[in-house]
Amino acid sequence: MTTPRPPHAAAPPGCPAHAGAPVERLYGPEFAADPIASYTRLRAHGSAAPVEIAPGVRAWLVTSYEIALEVLRSPERFSKDPRRWRALADGTVPADSPVVPMMMYRPNALWTDGDEHSRLRGAITDSLGRVDPGALRGYVEHSADILIDRFGPRGRADLLDEYGAVLPLLVFNQLFGCPPETGDKLVEGVSGIFDADSDSEKANTVLSEGVAELVALKRRQPGPDVTSWLMAHPARLTDEEMMHQLVVLMGAGTEPQQNLICNGLRLLVSDDRFAGDLAGGSMPVEDAIDEVLWTDPPIANYAIHYPLQDIELDGTLLREGEPVLISLAAANTDPGLAGDHRAGNRAHLAWSAGPHTCPAKSPARLIATIALEKLLERLPDIELDVPDERLEWRQGPFHRALAALPVRFPPISPADRPSRRDEGKSNPVLSSPIPPAPTPPARHPEAAHTGQQLRWNALTRWWHGQ
Repeated sequence: MTTPRPPHAAAPPGCPAHAGAPVERLYGPEFAADPIASYTRLRAHGSAAPVEIAPGVRAWLVTSYEIALEVLRSPERFSKDPRRWRALADGTVPADSPVVPMMMYRPNALWTDGDEHSRLRGAITDSLGRVDPGALRGYVEHSADILIDRFGPRGRADLLDEYGAVLPLLVFNQLFGCPPETGDKLVEGVSGIFDADSDSEKANTVLSEGVAELVALKRRQPGPDVTSWLMAHPARLTDEEMMHQLVVLMGAGTEPQQNLICNGLRLLVSDDRFAGDLAGGSMPVEDAIDEVLWTDPPIANYAIHYPLQDIELDGTLLREGEPVLISLAAANTDPGLAGDHRAGNRAHLAWSAGPHTCPAKSPARLIATIALEKLLERLPDIELDVPDERLEWRQGPFHRALAALPVRFPPISPADRPSRRDEGKSNPVLSSPIPPAPTPPARHPEAAHTGQQLRWNALTRWWHGQ
């Protein structure tokens, strides 16, 4: 369905280069509140439609499942290298645009092609492959229990602020041997480049400082952690390459992970198909995760590619160097897909596809599964504290992310926590033994209002007894 076109063929109406073309905005409160309406309108334009992902920044968005697979599996026709982005190279898109940090070139596995991509991706997959799944499970369970102990006695919580957003940060911090002070910068930077209403240029600078600190630390003090394993890999990554692999791993391991956990929790407590089972003592967590990955994936629009030449994609002319985003959310819900049975069906595109399929999908799914199972085990009567339709979603073209997830439940005591035989034992995936559960401090009065940096500051320092 992809046909090369002469380099000077006239662009039809609807091409991002066409000045008068009406486009759908993938930012702002309306899109955040109802992205499905936007995808429905975009499908009327065909498999690929023009969109605006930030003020003055045009792109194409693929909404067809079949055409998305074609793009994702065709590296001979589509490049991942953002240095091919013409509008950024010629200054049409300013360097301080809020989407640039999420789209700019970095020498990492996400933005490279061919042999270089294979070398960098190999270092990542080999290093992640050294993580013991059993040890990871134990650490996530222990961390989840600690967090639940903290808010359980109150009978109310914001599961984004106090659980879904914190658990992946603790896991990343431990797996990558990252001290809390450096973690502050990494979290501030990652959350800032995802959010449309933040200073993304400043956030990118903070993120760079954080990964530089981590790389310098691990050069001096390597340990049994993913960062050190990356450094020791036969790919012989330079410090710059190390920094950029860590940026992509941090971005993939925190923000999307928290969205998967929170979107799954929302579904489990608000959708009658699942909530009814919870009341009966069943915990259909795997089914809920499959449903979220199909209908509400944590990264909704991304997997950016650039045509290597002017080509016709399912009847739409795409110019060389124009960004083509895959709507993972729209492709998964393509009306052309046969059937609606999603439980156990892993053919969704939430992890992308082709050469750039997410290399961490197995541990990501494991972390989310344990997070949901543990919460439902401890709080089986949990329910939303506001109607589902009143939940707010964060703005931005790339993610599908709740702004808060308020819930209520019968209060529980930390003393009611089920005991675990491996509590406090050394964990082979960690650089140090799992610390014993400390007494939770009083909740910071501003914790619900000051964002991820405060969550990280308060909880990581508490976790490490500082």
